[in-house]
Amino acid sequence: MTEIAIIIPSRLDAKRLPNKPLKTINNKEMILHVHDIAVKANVGEVIVATPDEKIIEIVKKHGGKAIFTRSEHETGTDRIFEAFEKELKKKPKFIINLQGDMPNLDTLAIIDLVNHMKKNTCDIGTLASNLEEEEKKDSNVVKVITKKDIKKKEFSEAIDFFRLTQSSIDNSIYHHIGIYAFTNEALIRYVNLKRTKLEIERKLEQLRALDNKMKIEVGYVKQCPLSVDTEEDFNKIKKIMETYDKN
Repeated sequence: MTEIAIIIPSRLDAKRLPNKPLKTINNKEMILHVHDIAVKANVGEVIVATPDEKIIEIVKKHGGKAIFTRSEHETGTDRIFEAFEKELKKKPKFIINLQGDMPNLDTLAIIDLVNHMKKNTCDIGTLASNLEEEEKKDSNVVKVITKKDIKKKEFSEAIDFFRLTQSSIDNSIYHHIGIYAFTNEALIRYVNLKRTKLEIERKLEQLRALDNKMKIEVGYVKQCPLSVDTEEDFNKIKKIMETYDKN
């Protein structure tokens, strides 16, 4: 059994962009792009956790590992916990929750996050990049505030996560990236906590951890991977990735 597992939660029933994991870029489904990034990182076992037969079939045909999970999970973290418990028997020391909608994530970002987690300085590790001016009022872009400047390539403790930028805060705000690394103990504790008021109001899972005094540390990524939430997002990243592959 590997010490580290990357689990990718994926489902077809997304409200804003249905069938998102099966949308193709360069004739390859988006879930497979994310799967291959995780495999290329070569840090541990990679599993796609999904309630959908179509995703299972595509991943397995591609040579990957995918397992069925229940359809009624409230969050992606609950879904990865089912895979962690059922398939991995709660054995990995570190569990990476990698969102299935970032097909251009840099593999080195995963490696850097794993290396930081091995220092055992936090319960949860995650990543962030520059927050552009036009993103400040975009509620689809999650923001994070850290105690220190993470552009110096050092991880710093997260203070808050939100969707709409507070105008009075200018320093140490970053564009949060949807990847989380949990220690074994932190993941087990997290899924046994009740959802908090702030988590539900802002629709951000990480607030459950902060509200319960769990320590989240954030690292810096120079190039922000695009997260696909809407058709507009998908068309944008499709154009970027297909143009890049032609060059």
